[in-house]
Amino acid sequence: QVQLVESGGGLVQAGGSLRLSCAASGRTFSRFAMGWFRQAPGMEREFVSAVRWSAGTTYYADSVKGRFTISRDNTQNTVYLQMNSLKPEDTAVYYCVLDSSFHLNVVLPGSYDYWGRGTQVTVSS
Repeated sequence: QVQLVESGGGLVQAGGSLRLSCAASGRTFSRFAMGWFRQAPGMEREFVSAVRWSAGTTYYADSVKGRFTISRDNTQNTVYLQMNSLKPEDTAVYYCVLDSSFHLNVVLPGSYDYWGRGTQVTVSS
């Protein structure tokens, strides 16, 4: 089995920054893409960002483009999400995801085989 463990969430004031980390471990697995989704109370889970593992191509939701940066560390099987200029509407549980069987569309939840348990990000106004 593959485990995804997120860290770095917390409480921050609007305009502040947080850096989320997600480490993948477990049995041997392929990594075609890793990324982040988020879910706010009463809302559907939404795509935030993803990175193709081999090419390094990055993808962002329009709502975070220019403020969030995704990166990966191949040697550590870790993906990061640097979140700057945070807004109250960024408040959500953030989930790390891993695509181990290759899917073309990175923004769909169904494209990911593994999900972390989530880390809470709260942005106060």
